Amino acid sequence: MAFPATYNFAYYQGDRYEFVLRPKQANGEAFNLSGYSALFTIATARGSVEAIIGTSQSASVNSTTGTVTAVIEPEFGTTLTGNSYLYDIEMSSSASNVFTLATGTISITRDITNTYGGS
Repeated sequence: MAFPATYNFAYYQGDRYEFVLRPKQANGEAFNLSGYSALFTIATARGSVEAIIGTSQSASVNSTTGTVTAVIEPEFGTTLTGNSYLYDIEMSSSASNVFTLATGTISITRDITNTYGGS
């Protein structure tokens, strides 16, 4: 597996944001996601539990479609008051297989209609 992929994105504060990953094997075939679960973690820095501000906003695995869907819900998004964050999406199985699917940065764009704090 050629993980993790890098995906940097802009997030409009307070909105719902969803993206879908389709993990592949090295030969390009779909990765069998049966028995896997996923975590979508957002943090202010890497390598520090104290830096984590949200784990598993929503990360669902669909083994039928071969997809992992990550979601930032509006309720959590309003708490993102900094200018940028780091994230990763990790999947694991009961057989202790762990793979980081994607990592990157989230750039926050402030809402106009609602104000949630931040600078």
